[in-house]
Amino acid sequence: MGNSYAGQLKSARFEEALHNSIEASLRCSSVVPRPIFSQLYLDPDQHPFSSADVKPKVEDLDKDLVHRYTQNDSLDFANNLTVNEMEEDEDEDEMSESNSPPIPYSQKPAPEGSCTTDGFCQAGKDLRLVSLCMEQIDIPAGFLLVGAKSPNLPEHILVCAVDKRFLPDDHGKNALLGFSGNCIGCGERGFRYFTEFSNHINLKLTTQPKKQKHLKYYLVRTSQGVLSKGPLICWKECRSRQSSTTCHSIKPNSSVSTVTPENGTTNGYKAGFTQTDSPVLSPASSAINLSGAQDLTRNKNIVKPLALSLQTMGKTFGPDAANGSGSLAGKPAPSFTPARPGSYSLSPRPSYAAVDQAAMFTSGPPKKRHRGWCPGSPVPQPGLVVPVPTVRPLSRTEPLLSAPIPQTPLTGILQPRPIPAGETVIVPENLLSNSGVRPVILIGYGTLPYFYGNVGDIVVSPLLVNCYKIPQLENKDLEQLGLAGSQLLSMENLILLTIQYLVRLGPDQIPLREEFEQIMLKAMQEFTLRERALQVGPACIPVSPGQLPWLARLIASVSQDLVHVMVTQNSLAEGISETLRILSEMRHYQRLPDYVVAICASKIRGNEFCVVVLGHHQSRALAESMLTTSEFLKEISYELITGKVSFLASHFKTTSLGDDLDRLLEKMHQSRGDSVVTPFNGDLSECVSPQEAAAMVPTQNLDLDNETFQIYQPQLTVARKLLSQVCAIADSGSQSLDLGHFSKVDFIIIVPRSEVLVQQTLQRVRQSGVLVDLGLEETATAHQRAEKYVVRLDGELQSKLEAFLRRVRQNPYTLFVLVHDHAHVELTSVISGSLSHGEPSHGLADRVINCREVLEAFNLLVLQVSSFPYTLQTQQSRISASNEVHWMQLDPTEDASCGEKLYFGLNEYSKSLQWGVTCPLLRCDETFEKMVTTLLERYPRLHSMVVRCYLLIQQYAQALMALTTVAALRDHSTPETLSIVDDLISSPGKNASGRGHMLMIRVPSVQLAVLAQERLQEVRDQLGLQYRFEIVLGNPASELSIAPHFVARLKTWRGNELEEWVPRTYQDLEGLPCIVILTGKDPLGETFPRSLKYCDLRLIDSSYLTRTALEQEVGLACCYVSKEVLRGPTAVLDLSGKETERPLASEHDLEMDRDPDPDPDRDPDPDELLADLERPQSNSSAFTGTSGSVMENGVSSSSTAGQAQRRPASPGPQSPASSAGPNEAGDAPRPECDSRGSAAPGPKPPPPVLPPVVILSRAAYRLLGAPRGASSALSSSLLPHADVAWVSALRPRPKGDASDEELSRYYRRWTTARQHHADHGHRPDAAAGAHNGHPRRLLLTGPPQVGKTGSYLQFLRILFRMLIRLLEVDVFDEEEINADHSESSLSSQADGEPWPDLESFSKMPFDASVHDPKYRRMSLVYTEQLGGIKREVSQESKGQEPRKRETVSMMLTQYAAYNTFHHCEQCHQYMEFTAASQMSDSTLHAFTFSSSMLGEEVQLYFIIPKSKESHFVFSKQGKHLESMRLPLVSDKVGQAGRGPRPLDWVSSLTVLPPFCSIVLLPFQQNLNAVKSPIFTPSSGRHEHGLLNLFHAMEGISHLHLLVVKEYEMPLYRKYWPNHIMLVLPGMFNNAGVGAARFLIKELSYHNLELERNRLEELGVKRQCVWPFIVVMDDSCVLWNIHSAQEQTSQSVEAGVSSKNVSLKSVLQHIESTPKIIHYAILGIQKWSSKLTPQSLKAPFSRCHVHDFILLNIDLTQNVQYDFNRYFCEDVDFNLRTNSSGLLICRFNNFSLMKKHVQVGGQRDFIIKPKIMVAMCYVSSRPHSSNVNSEGVFFSGLLLYLCDSFVGADLLKKFKFLKGATLCVICQDRSSLRQTIVRLELEDEWQFRLRDEFQTANSSEDKPLYFLTGRHV
Repeated sequence: MGNSYAGQLKSARFEEALHNSIEASLRCSSVVPRPIFSQLYLDPDQHPFSSADVKPKVEDLDKDLVHRYTQNDSLDFANNLTVNEMEEDEDEDEMSESNSPPIPYSQKPAPEGSCTTDGFCQAGKDLRLVSLCMEQIDIPAGFLLVGAKSPNLPEHILVCAVDKRFLPDDHGKNALLGFSGNCIGCGERGFRYFTEFSNHINLKLTTQPKKQKHLKYYLVRTSQGVLSKGPLICWKECRSRQSSTTCHSIKPNSSVSTVTPENGTTNGYKAGFTQTDSPVLSPASSAINLSGAQDLTRNKNIVKPLALSLQTMGKTFGPDAANGSGSLAGKPAPSFTPARPGSYSLSPRPSYAAVDQAAMFTSGPPKKRHRGWCPGSPVPQPGLVVPVPTVRPLSRTEPLLSAPIPQTPLTGILQPRPIPAGETVIVPENLLSNSGVRPVILIGYGTLPYFYGNVGDIVVSPLLVNCYKIPQLENKDLEQLGLAGSQLLSMENLILLTIQYLVRLGPDQIPLREEFEQIMLKAMQEFTLRERALQVGPACIPVSPGQLPWLARLIASVSQDLVHVMVTQNSLAEGISETLRILSEMRHYQRLPDYVVAICASKIRGNEFCVVVLGHHQSRALAESMLTTSEFLKEISYELITGKVSFLASHFKTTSLGDDLDRLLEKMHQSRGDSVVTPFNGDLSECVSPQEAAAMVPTQNLDLDNETFQIYQPQLTVARKLLSQVCAIADSGSQSLDLGHFSKVDFIIIVPRSEVLVQQTLQRVRQSGVLVDLGLEETATAHQRAEKYVVRLDGELQSKLEAFLRRVRQNPYTLFVLVHDHAHVELTSVISGSLSHGEPSHGLADRVINCREVLEAFNLLVLQVSSFPYTLQTQQSRISASNEVHWMQLDPTEDASCGEKLYFGLNEYSKSLQWGVTCPLLRCDETFEKMVTTLLERYPRLHSMVVRCYLLIQQYAQALMALTTVAALRDHSTPETLSIVDDLISSPGKNASGRGHMLMIRVPSVQLAVLAQERLQEVRDQLGLQYRFEIVLGNPASELSIAPHFVARLKTWRGNELEEWVPRTYQDLEGLPCIVILTGKDPLGETFPRSLKYCDLRLIDSSYLTRTALEQEVGLACCYVSKEVLRGPTAVLDLSGKETERPLASEHDLEMDRDPDPDPDRDPDPDELLADLERPQSNSSAFTGTSGSVMENGVSSSSTAGQAQRRPASPGPQSPASSAGPNEAGDAPRPECDSRGSAAPGPKPPPPVLPPVVILSRAAYRLLGAPRGASSALSSSLLPHADVAWVSALRPRPKGDASDEELSRYYRRWTTARQHHADHGHRPDAAAGAHNGHPRRLLLTGPPQVGKTGSYLQFLRILFRMLIRLLEVDVFDEEEINADHSESSLSSQADGEPWPDLESFSKMPFDASVHDPKYRRMSLVYTEQLGGIKREVSQESKGQEPRKRETVSMMLTQYAAYNTFHHCEQCHQYMEFTAASQMSDSTLHAFTFSSSMLGEEVQLYFIIPKSKESHFVFSKQGKHLESMRLPLVSDKVGQAGRGPRPLDWVSSLTVLPPFCSIVLLPFQQNLNAVKSPIFTPSSGRHEHGLLNLFHAMEGISHLHLLVVKEYEMPLYRKYWPNHIMLVLPGMFNNAGVGAARFLIKELSYHNLELERNRLEELGVKRQCVWPFIVVMDDSCVLWNIHSAQEQTSQSVEAGVSSKNVSLKSVLQHIESTPKIIHYAILGIQKWSSKLTPQSLKAPFSRCHVHDFILLNIDLTQNVQYDFNRYFCEDVDFNLRTNSSGLLICRFNNFSLMKKHVQVGGQRDFIIKPKIMVAMCYVSSRPHSSNVNSEGVFFSGLLLYLCDSFVGADLLKKFKFLKGATLCVICQDRSSLRQTIVRLELEDEWQFRLRDEFQTANSSEDKPLYFLTGRHV
């Protein structure tokens, strides 16, 4: 059957089992003893040894180990298997104990037609866990869900339902033989054989199916309902892997489980975990805790005690799986094969009982490969053996230093194994108690021994282990690092370098991996430089093993006995044992070395070493730094719950004077009675009754306008950068975002689990008005409904997210933005989060931003916002580097546009230490640190934060007492604490406003924070200060709780609050004297008010050794400050040092008398303070000594109290919207004026705003303070975040002044996400480069409290505006010029006639005046109406700059023309190539014709796409272009006959929203088309030209030709690949628009003749061919139809109704004009909002038409465009046409809107004449009609390249004034003189030789010659 065993039983095993069965039956109280065959077949540990093997020879085992570990000088890395591989390997070995080859297994073929896909059953149903994890699976009673492993799908688990009777219990016993299971895919039941079942679920096995081998895991549901992989099925008894089923929420059995072997000795061990909800451990147990460094606890690999590799340094060691200082976790050898991530949960089986668990460690005969012991073996256990490379042992009687941690199943509950001689270390009993030190062993290089005995008193840390595994780097990386491949350090050199590093460490410093890695890199770089300089062999002579010991001792000799070197010959165990022995025998008064370096100079293994850390501070700091924040917070919680702190608490029950604290406080309370200290405006000695104190009302002198919201320039700049990046995504060509698709913006903001942060963000959303601006809510309801848009990561997230995603699905035309604020917080994966019971926020962010719906929604942008984005910038980042938007670089010294405030951030705090002031902003309380050091040595078993917190509480309590009653306690309080408390309690008493300062104390542990609040409140109340200042607990999980009398005070200050108002954010506490105890794992971006003066971070110690953890704590104090702080920091901040001789007066004092007892809290006069601030820095020393009072101990108390030490009032342009992070929570700018309502004669200048003072621990101070001369703090080189790891130990250090972009590139190159990180599973494509990531995900980064919230709210606003702008267009809106002279040109037809009547129209005179406003600055065209009128220069001409043309924004409609930036599904084929076509499908055709004007043949080129070839005629061979097809005049268009009137036609239009799709119906031949080819000349507008006429033509087929210059052809072809292009000859590259129109007309006429000839052969008359073309500018965007509305009443004026129509409709209407072939030009008027009914009085006009014309090329055959013109070519052509007697008709009921395109096109020449003149146009052609100029005198004559029609007789018809000017222009000098002679000009004009000129041309162009003269 499926669970049968192959092979034969050995006699020894049978006898042993029989003996055990008989003994068990005699002792068993149950009726049925366990059968012997069940033991033989179901016991997991089958021991192959005979009875003679029970006691193996140690020497043989030692030889075996040496042989295995040292053959080929290296470890066999093939044996380094991951957890699953090792499990399967062990299963395979132990299932078959025979040495015979395995029996091959032939699988039964699947039934015909069944599914054979891996992961699916034969019925085709999916069985994979990843697919079924969210499904609800019904299973029969008595069945369990288990996971099966298929060899073909190693990464997947198949879900099965198995009868639990056939599964073992937690001890690996009591499983029935056989199998019973069901398929959960198809539901088939009753599988009785595992072989049959394995075939059904397609396991496709090559060996005999066994349930023990292939059923691997129990499957359990997490608290979120996700089905996930649970514990291993314990098929074998007492497997070491069994411990992997434990989880962090399990605690051990409370009873002490011991094993009493036959010799009577008792060995302590940790009892098995029971399934409870308590997160703490019982103190009566001990265990092996895998908490090696930061990531050691996160590794799920099985523990196997293999030696470390002995390979030569510099060779490849394989990938570093952990990539962090904890990378040894669970690794058998330094090859570090990455483990597959596993999911662990609570076992569904019954847990171990204490006695049964004890059986795990009973002694017995070793099995092969030392895998376990027989439970009934009589051999005693020598001790608890610990394979140290992967574990950190803990004491038997002490709890874990860290409580069990979230993602860490204990993979290291190890069992006794045979130990080779010399490889064991016995940890002495009571080591910690005797020495007061828990040694930390830093793993170095080589084989560490096994530890057993009192293993709880030592800690093993892999902090530096990766530094000694130098990876194989590529050549480019070596070049970047400045290394040569041959110059990697030897192990001997690394050992010496390590010792040298330890010697140089200060007494209060601990080893840092990053610091040592840089030292190591620098050493390698020096060796490389030396080698290159010498250019000979190796630059570094290797250190021999014999030299190493004495060189090591030599280096350590200068350490003043702080570093010892211990050299052994056999193994490291000797050195470690000797060190521990000496330590255990030493007493507390004896001095210990800080470090002992144990070196083993073995001839077999080479040099090995490790470091034993013995220093009190160093060992504790290293041990605590190995824990993550969550881990040490749980450890603290455990210590508090179990009462371990009772000794410490009792120590602090007395004051430093020895008095009982509680009794002393009670005595003070009794002496004071019921009275309390006056709340404000009084001294501390003044007391009032509680009722009177509660009734006191402060003056309302604070100008707090919370309702205003202002965006400052930096915020606006960043918002625009965000918008620009969104546009870049849309324009990237990836089609991941189509902005033209959306017309609305909606959003949701997700914030971490902080009630204050939620309320803070809600305030900003409400104050900004963004909900109303986006049109999401009405003004009346916006305040109430804002909560829908801000969501926190908690249990309610799922329902709110589903509602949001439902809105995303239901509104495809709305662009949604998901803002993930503070995105670096809790970015754990869903899988790891489902296992972290007790941490509700774990995995929630991943569930939101990485869920499938969010990733796939095309209308959803994800914006992640972070001040510390390092965890989002790894090699697996889901955000493209190109999608990062960084805050603008803030330059504190830049004055331009800085306003009044500048940002003061982390860099400024670090650099402030170099200002040289005696009272710096960043401080370390050395007195407090000395107290902490003493207490930590006294209480070595407690976490240092517990000790620090208790001491801090005592310090604040004693300071309160010292300043109120017990003055003797002053000497027992640290100066820092005393000055802070003095400032806190004295500042409210200085004035009637009661304003004071805020003190923020950071206590990460919630339990400690509650303790601190309760204790300080008790002391405060006993001292009668409960009305003086408030104590607030800042718990992220709860709202703020403020006493009613303080709420009343805040309401009075604000002045405009409702009765039910209560403070909800820290900013609401502005001005309130208070202590805020901020708790929680991380600061979550809460913004503090301006009144925050002190940030106490003395509890932030060595547990914070990552950049994010450390810097985000100081980020709480970042804010905007006055300019003077950075201009003259010494003058502003050096307000301490000595007792002042002349204290600053308060603002109410008028005299400057000397005060013998200066008040330390007296307010300085803002005027005087500012006067001092304005002094140059050289005079600041004088200010230092006389600027205020100080405490006697030399620490500044309140030198800048009151108004001076205040947060910024209004951030100014550099300060977006708030002081403490303007609009980080978007705070509104508030003017700083404390004299509001006072009788002061004038407003006082605001006092300088100073940053808060930050008090740090010594460890944090060292890391955050920038050393003198350094460009950055040491914290910048730390590991960026606990959730990431370094890729390599060899890497460059980030630059101190690196920009955000450079830091992003650095971290993306050198960091990787850990297994529990949400990005760990993301595998980016290396080929994508910087664009690797989700295309619609952006990252906004900026310093803390800089104003990011205001920026992204502004981004939402301008994004919405841009979407509206995408639907809008700026069109020219100008009134016609010269309108007074056009009455005669109006037609006399009745209003409403659709087309002109040819007979009546031809009788109308032509209006030669130009009415187009774009020709406003052009000279007038002379008409008879202008005769005798003197024209003065216009006011515009007199001005310096011409007036800009007026434009107006119009909404685009469905009939608009578009540029290349428009994308939609309808015109996709029109714009771009189809999938089957390429650019090469377009063909180039030459077309040659003769031009009489040019006098030569002209060759043009057509570029014709394949899809447009039907519009042309080709030769029979198909290669030569013959002509362009033209329709017939008789062809029907969209309207037959006269058709409906224009207004009737317009009323039938349906105007759709601009984002709606246009549904195009099939049209019949010619009935839904236009006949005229459309020519559009364009230059310089390949992107911006409106050449997409798809929507304007309503999608119908039309012939559109782009006319481009030769040099611009490639660009136009790139952007418009589906357009027909007419390429002008190269000679016209520099020509103007006149040349383009000239060639269009010439080509069109030549083509007309060709078509006439072609169609004449087909029987069509020549005059029947359609002779019209459309010539249209590339800026025509919209077309309209107008009608005049009649006046309905006296009060309502007549108006104009307009409707938008399509270009197709306009053309079809004009083409339907009766007798159209008799018109030369037809056009429409320009649109203007100033159109009046008078302008529409006549439907048609005979006047100039521009920009959009229907040109009859047949009638205008002899009228040519002037190809030399660059502007006014249309006016010139119109005048020529009219002088030829041809008709020009303008349809006044239609109008054209022209877009204001700012690039390309023609440019007007700005001419500023002294006097405005009128130009008289005269045609010299015979039979021309010219204006009557009889009796008119002219002031000038211009003859420009005049032809033969201009003669002397013609010129003599005109009369000129005396002194009139003549200018004759010709192409050469000879023609110039011939023209003068031929025209007889010398008769009336006087010439001089010096008046002859020629133009300055380039060498290839011919110059023009001109001659000027004067009329005589």
